[in-house]
Amino acid sequence: MTRTTTINTRQKAWVITGPTSGIGHRTALKLAEHGTVILVGRDPKKLREVENEIKARLGGNAVSVIADFSDIESAQHAAAAITALHLPIAGVLNNAGIMLTRDAKNERGWDLVFTTNHFGPFVFTESLVPHLADGTHVVFTCSGVEDPERKPAVAAGFRGGRYISAEASARGEWQPGGSTHAGYDAYATSKQGNLATVFAFACEFPRLRFNAVEPGFNPGSNLGRDAHPALQFIAKYVMSPLAPFVQYWSTPKIAARVLTKILTEESHATGVYYDENGKPMHASKQVSDPAFRDRFIAETREFLTQAARGVQ
Repeated sequence: MTRTTTINTRQKAWVITGPTSGIGHRTALKLAEHGTVILVGRDPKKLREVENEIKARLGGNAVSVIADFSDIESAQHAAAAITALHLPIAGVLNNAGIMLTRDAKNERGWDLVFTTNHFGPFVFTESLVPHLADGTHVVFTCSGVEDPERKPAVAAGFRGGRYISAEASARGEWQPGGSTHAGYDAYATSKQGNLATVFAFACEFPRLRFNAVEPGFNPGSNLGRDAHPALQFIAKYVMSPLAPFVQYWSTPKIAARVLTKILTEESHATGVYYDENGKPMHASKQVSDPAFRDRFIAETREFLTQAARGVQ
């Protein structure tokens, strides 16, 4: 579903998911400096507010597409709606994501975090690929918490991606020995899925540019929206001002600059994982293994194909 609007079809267009808060909101405003922004999100009211902000305050162009990435069909429909706009897409930023401190399921009974963060963006991107021009940049907002050897993530309570299979992930089942915090294994494994997608698609579709960005720990973002209100207050008003001065930390404003630069720069780089400063970084040993990531992607495709046939 798209909102009727007047847009400049000669401008480059930039697709961004999750543009209504945090890093996504800041990045949407930055992308508006480079052309038409296609805002993809689930809340029509919030999308309309960002769209109006881009038009009224920045004098830019924007169009909204409604999509709920916890719903696979919704993600597919969003890709079809974007294609139907017939805009010259120069880049796609898969930024939408959630992190919950509890276990939750979508309407199909699948793990809500893994579906929203991995299955949804996977289907959305794969549906768009045939319609993207050669050289189009596709960037995923990822996270270093997928790496069990990344010290800041371990200190925060994460134990890396705990992937068993796509089917097990949909059930919310993870490798034993994971985090003691509810929701952390789901989030880390979903982010490992994002990285696996980037690395696999970079090989599968060499005519396009697939890259990943670890935007750093952003206490000022809205990612932990279900955390206790007191913790949200501390993160936003105490920790966030300190972020520019702490290693591995960042702010939505800084992250937006890095994401926009990587998405819009004239570069042929593909299959690169960038850190919060826009410098190449290493992924976990597991997702860096071609055999592991190819299995991750193959099982994702098989699970989603079976689900579409009504087998799951």
